Amino acid sequence: MRRALILALGTALSLAPLAYVTGAAVAQTKAPAGAYKTPRNAFGQPDLSGFWSNASLTPLTRPASAGGKAVYTEEEVKKLEAQVIAEVEEGNADTDPDAPAEAPRASTANVRPEFAAAGGDVGGYNRGWLDPGNHVMRVGGEARTSILTTPNGQPPRRKEGAPMPQRPPGGAFDSYESRSLGERCIMSFGRNAGPPMLANGFYNNNYQFLQTAETFVIEVEMNHDLRIVRLNGKHRTDGVRPLMGDSIGRWEGDTLIVETTNIPQAQAWMGSWKDLKITERFTRVGKNRVHYAFTAEDPTFWDKPWGGEYEFSPLQGVIYEYACHEGNYALPGILAGARVEEAERAKAAAAKPATTGSAN
Repeated sequence: MRRALILALGTALSLAPLAYVTGAAVAQTKAPAGAYKTPRNAFGQPDLSGFWSNASLTPLTRPASAGGKAVYTEEEVKKLEAQVIAEVEEGNADTDPDAPAEAPRASTANVRPEFAAAGGDVGGYNRGWLDPGNHVMRVGGEARTSILTTPNGQPPRRKEGAPMPQRPPGGAFDSYESRSLGERCIMSFGRNAGPPMLANGFYNNNYQFLQTAETFVIEVEMNHDLRIVRLNGKHRTDGVRPLMGDSIGRWEGDTLIVETTNIPQAQAWMGSWKDLKITERFTRVGKNRVHYAFTAEDPTFWDKPWGGEYEFSPLQGVIYEYACHEGNYALPGILAGARVEEAERAKAAAAKPATTGSAN
């Protein structure tokens, strides 16, 4: 598991500079009411344009340490955010230039397990390359413990008889086509591109929203993907399932509602894809806040719709070109290693003496 995480991260390094994010947060399924008046753009639409980030300390699902609570106390928030400061200081400490490659870190007391794994092997990332967010996600002032808004902050159980995820016919190490889209640098890992659009917990959780009279365009920093939402359009009926699905949108007051279907199997959400529909809602709720909510529906998988929410915060900078595969040898290394293991198993099997039946 640790090796898989490191390899997945190894294929996703961006050359874009890391920007400090002021902190994004999770929210309710309906944008919080307030006195803020959403500005209009040249097309008369509510203005959502700009550079945004959804990086935060709040995970998708509610951690056991939250004790079942949907909202942290202010004391708990201070403690969590102070831990990040200590983590960054420790992670930025000088490394002994004479230490051997396999030398353990002097201290990992303040390093999260997933970060320690990511930097544990040769070529792994240390804390200086990571930009997971520095603040607990807030919505309407509430410091949320999870992005999911289900009662327990966890995904619902699948319906009995729901189709199980399909595994590659030749195994995960049979071909490059069997590896994940993120590992192949086709799409971001961690569901950055969406839908739904979620932070990956490591870096590059940044976006640019662009608006025209007929489209809403979402530029995803990681892998530099563009999702083009056709306003007042109709879903395609040709059976084609493009990456990120087929998105159409409409305005309801100050909220942009985006409905996506035809999601490809490679981007299944919690195992669902064929009959999956994701509905997203974007609402400007402040000068520096965009409320985002998503709902997942699949009558073959779940008894009822469910989802989550958060608030985008402004990115202190812009998005530059994303680079992923340049000088990256992880993918051929994964496949080459699998072929070596296969050869070793075949050699061992050939050397094993044949068994014969006992004579009567």
